[in-house]
Amino acid sequence: STLLTINAGDYIFYTDWAWTSFVVFSIAQSTMLAVGAVYYLLFTGVPGTATYYATIMTIYTWVAKGAWFALGYPYDFVTVPVWIPSAMLLDLTYWATRRNKHMLILVGGTLVGLSLPLFNMINLLLVRDPLQIAFQYPRPTLPPYMTPIEPQVGKFYNSPVALGSGASAVLTVPIAALGAKLNTWTY
Repeated sequence: STLLTINAGDYIFYTDWAWTSFVVFSIAQSTMLAVGAVYYLLFTGVPGTATYYATIMTIYTWVAKGAWFALGYPYDFVTVPVWIPSAMLLDLTYWATRRNKHMLILVGGTLVGLSLPLFNMINLLLVRDPLQIAFQYPRPTLPPYMTPIEPQVGKFYNSPVALGSGASAVLTVPIAALGAKLNTWTY
């Protein structure tokens, strides 16, 4: 679960970048929670596996939070994401759909995709001012050009580079699938 979570991109909210990473986190983590937990649910056949999966990720993040706190950063420098309620919805879907894997993926994935950003938005609203934290405690691991100065909201989303990379990321999977299908045809 930790490998899936980390490789999904943003798996933790550092307070100074929390709202910047919220969109990336929401897409990546709702996808990986649904994919990883559905895989484990179908593999084990045990309702509750998704909640267990989310609990492991939560504990892992609390350990990371403790590590930053041990380095002298404030307690709320790292905000622990909320995975468990969304995973509980996925487990409930698994139980309610009588282990129908297609309904589990469709309904459970939709519930995770809708609930995870909502729970984490509420979670981030409860954190004290992120910019105050950013100025008081700049992270030593960040190079100087990445140290937050002021919020640059929306600048990246309007760039042609971002549009091109996003479009290519979305189109890669269907094109790869088509290529694999073409490769199996006999001439």
